[in-house]
Amino acid sequence: MRADALANADAALTWRKSSYSGADNGDCVEMAHGLQGIVPVRDSKDPSQIIAFASEGWSRFLAGVRSGQLST
Repeated sequence: MRADALANADAALTWRKSSYSGADNGDCVEMAHGLQGIVPVRDSKDPSQIIAFASEGWSRFLAGVRSGQLST
């Protein structure tokens, strides 16, 4: 997906914070569902910068975090 298309889609996305984000709302990673084949991710301190991951790659990343293969 092109960056401008992702930026335009941003207004329609529902963002949610990672359960691993800091409790003080300062260090928050947010992700959104709803786009075919990609998972947009952003830092809540700078929501204008969005990184798009392939859905399959994002799923593998989360599986690695949950299993302890990646440190949090």
